[in-house]
Amino acid sequence: MTANLVANPTLSIVIPVYNEEDGLEALFSRLYPALDALASKRNISYEIVFVNDGSTDRSAGILSKQVELRPEVTRAVLFHSNFGQHMAIMAGFEYAKGEHIITLDADLQNPPEEIDALTEQLLKGHDYVGTIRADRRDSFFRKFASRAMNRLRENITRITMTDQGCMLRGYSRRIVDLVRQCDESNTFIPALAYTFSANPVEITVKHEERFAGESKYSLYQLIRLNFDLVTGFSVMPLQIFSILGMLLSLAAGSLFIYLLVRRFVLGAEVEGVFTLFALTFFLIGVMLFGLGLLGEYIGRIYQQIRKRPRYVVQTVLEKK
Repeated sequence: MTANLVANPTLSIVIPVYNEEDGLEALFSRLYPALDALASKRNISYEIVFVNDGSTDRSAGILSKQVELRPEVTRAVLFHSNFGQHMAIMAGFEYAKGEHIITLDADLQNPPEEIDALTEQLLKGHDYVGTIRADRRDSFFRKFASRAMNRLRENITRITMTDQGCMLRGYSRRIVDLVRQCDESNTFIPALAYTFSANPVEITVKHEERFAGESKYSLYQLIRLNFDLVTGFSVMPLQIFSILGMLLSLAAGSLFIYLLVRRFVLGAEVEGVFTLFALTFFLIGVMLFGLGLLGEYIGRIYQQIRKRPRYVVQTVLEKK
């Protein structure tokens, strides 16, 4: 007789999957024992919601077999194509039934054994549990860039997340329901959840090297993610640019008056022509940057008003 999924689990684990065929079996071998031990220790029930984000390898087939092996606690949501990690998590939120939800990467950089620590904080009443990776196993460049973007993001958005790049996070059902109500085309889920939280907490977790494969985030995607984060939660960049534009206009006007007076007092001269060229190119660069920044906000509006589905689910594998 085939077991059915737990109707109302205490804990839901949401795991986005994209081309992780080489590491899924290793993930299963650590994830299920860790959760079984957690369920026994705390006397709670759990479920795991895998979201296959349009993988082009055998990930979907491996997830299908795992649903057959552990049908009582496993659900797999298969996307029609690739929609990105955050949309995969949004879909996981939609299908998760637990009172508490924890997100986890499939690459084993965040050890499944750390789920117990987040669960403890959620059961204590915290509605948002952020994490800080201890002894990060990333390159110096990635760690430096992460710290720099964390500082910039906090100054602009006033959202406090010590380690925004760690996907291992915990949310209460109330927070998840509020996040799902936000019909945004592009969003950064941890930051959005933080703005809704009333009792957030951050804890330190272990960090390991990726078990297999390579990071799905290129340098461009990391920059793109931070643009979404900054422009999605603050208009300060536009305000800063407006102030900068005003200051540059005053400076340019003052320079024009100075050169005009100098021309009448000392006569025409050409020695400063290259300085004027340099100043002109600088001002042009500032204007182009401003147009790009304005386009970023307009682009977000354009994406929003089209009201296209944020993701398309091909099928859901589960035993009812």
